[in-house]
Amino acid sequence: MKIYTKTGDKGLTSLYGGTRVKKYNLRIETYGTIDELNSYLGLIKDQEIDESIKKTILKIQNDLFTLGAILATPTEKEILKNGKERLNIPKIDTESISVLEEKIDKMEQELPKMTHFILPGGHQTVSFCHLARCICRRAERLSVKLNDLETINDTIIIYLNRLSDFLFVLARKLSKDLSVEEIKWIPQKK
Repeated sequence: MKIYTKTGDKGLTSLYGGTRVKKYNLRIETYGTIDELNSYLGLIKDQEIDESIKKTILKIQNDLFTLGAILATPTEKEILKNGKERLNIPKIDTESISVLEEKIDKMEQELPKMTHFILPGGHQTVSFCHLARCICRRAERLSVKLNDLETINDTIIIYLNRLSDFLFVLARKLSKDLSVEEIKWIPQKK
């Protein structure tokens, strides 16, 4: 199988099931942003961080690939005439969200109470987490917009919301693990 097919040379791409759409289609933009997020998570995973965090990130990357596949499948194509689901992949469900919440709770137990907003930065790895968090928020906004136009699974939006929370807390945890002082946002008086 060749990596290039030339089928996208005129600005069209295929959704799962064969429907051709413009490459700027909101559905494409949404799962493309999730792919971008997944790449940033790979960058975080490649840093010198705790192995348990790397394993968690790998699980999240798999979840994001699943989300992308779900979003690449137009709603009307998700169910065949006999009522069976077309995508034979694991689903993102409330258990996936619960795993993120458990990880957030566990990390927060190790962190000092937050008394100020925190500015991104302090260490390259921490900054990567903040970049991933911002991309996750964009993916969430795009998912909400897509859901306004054509219904998508609510779990996708909830998962992305919780993932952005996870990435914020992970940035805080990595600051602690790397002995980096968090940069507090303190409004400057003029």
